[in-house]
Amino acid sequence: MTHPGTAAVLSFVVPGVGQIYNGDFLRGLFWLVITPGFWLGTGGLLGWVCHLIAAWTAYGRGEKKRRAEASAA
Repeated sequence: MTHPGTAAVLSFVVPGVGQIYNGDFLRGLFWLVITPGFWLGTGGLLGWVCHLIAAWTAYGRGEKKRRAEASAA
């Protein structure tokens, strides 16, 4: 069972790791590739935006998976 809060913190620290924790490997790879591009491409202005969006999406997906597991049990 995944914990949405843990996924959010992991993705805030390193975008993509929370998605991988949730089992969404391709989404995690996407964030691991895109975020450094935004950091470098915008001189750091949009890097934090990627961190926040990655954390938010990791939390949302973790919550959705947790609800699905709870209803299946």
